Amino acid sequence: MNKRQKITIAAMVAVAALFAGAVLGWERIAPAAKAGAEASEHHDEHPAGAANAGGTQPIPFTDAQVAAADIQLRTAGAARLETFVRLPGEVKLNEDRTAHVTPRVDGIVQEVQANLGQQVRKGELLAVLASADVSEQRSSLAAAEKRAALARSVYEAEKKLWEDKVSARQDYLKAEQEWHEATIAVQNARQKLVAIGASGSGRGAFNRLEIRAPFDGLIVDKHIAVGEAVGAETKVFTVSDLRQVWAEVVVPAKDLEIVKVGTEAVLHSAASNAAVKGKVSFVSALIGEQTRAARARVVLDNPELAWRPGLFVDVDVITGSAEVPVAVEKEALQVLNGAQVVFQREGQAFTPVPVTVGRSDGKLVEVTSGLRKDARYAAAHSFTIKAEQGKGTAEHED
Repeated sequence: MNKRQKITIAAMVAVAALFAGAVLGWERIAPAAKAGAEASEHHDEHPAGAANAGGTQPIPFTDAQVAAADIQLRTAGAARLETFVRLPGEVKLNEDRTAHVTPRVDGIVQEVQANLGQQVRKGELLAVLASADVSEQRSSLAAAEKRAALARSVYEAEKKLWEDKVSARQDYLKAEQEWHEATIAVQNARQKLVAIGASGSGRGAFNRLEIRAPFDGLIVDKHIAVGEAVGAETKVFTVSDLRQVWAEVVVPAKDLEIVKVGTEAVLHSAASNAAVKGKVSFVSALIGEQTRAARARVVLDNPELAWRPGLFVDVDVITGSAEVPVAVEKEALQVLNGAQVVFQREGQAFTPVPVTVGRSDGKLVEVTSGLRKDARYAAAHSFTIKAEQGKGTAEHED
């Protein structure tokens, strides 16, 4: 073996030794590097503030802050929940207490005393007409009264003559019959005037017809003006007693087994938070060809006239009721990190408590787990606490 070959072999041995050392060194370093990488990844997934990110840490909130945010505190407890089906509806005039006022005779308008939107009392003067028909009827009544007066005087004279045995009994009986017939004619003429809404008192002009309110109510429609000629069937006023109104409800065919006469219902205004209770008084026996739904009616007491005809409403028809051990107001529920929570009051802080909910009546919600009975919680404006919690978490992460 020459000198060059010996040098080559020595170099190859040296390279092999270096490679082996490198492999052994990497095996010692790799576990530590892997652990460090995993620690780094774990750190990236859970940055600083992760303890509060879970949403279970108390959120400081003093009594002064609670008052300033107008947060309403309530106590969780037993409640009676009513289940219901919600249907669309509209407030309508009560047709049983709505009158379309007509003159009942032809005439010319002389006076108009009432205006649209005016509240009127029963018998209050609305308008005055001049009518030839009324004049003719009053003339007939006056003539009948004169004939009746004459017939009575003749009867009284014949009666005295008969009692004095001067005239025959036949003359006395004939005079009596004519007096009774004249009296009947007076009654007939007077009833004709009553039928057209006129009086037979004779006060003022014979052609004067006074149109008066049929009952207490509000003038919701008006079609009359001074000097206008109106017919016997012209609807000059519409008067409605709005102290009781109807809500017309659209009932799908599938809900007709639930919505029945006498069923209780709660109406919610589509324009405000107002609500009122009523009862179903009518359910149509027919289903609309186009809508495939039936009409129902709920009667509402409306003493303050707050439920105006034309207002759209949601009608909750009560289908049942149940007692639940723990319930909270619907406004108390908030969603935090994908879960429903209730903010429980503890000292000078609120703690988000994850809850499981059950039945609801639209105002109260049953809590099946998570919140104990008699716990104090935030109801109205509880979203303020959620906003404060989110702000605190963001600041901690920064």
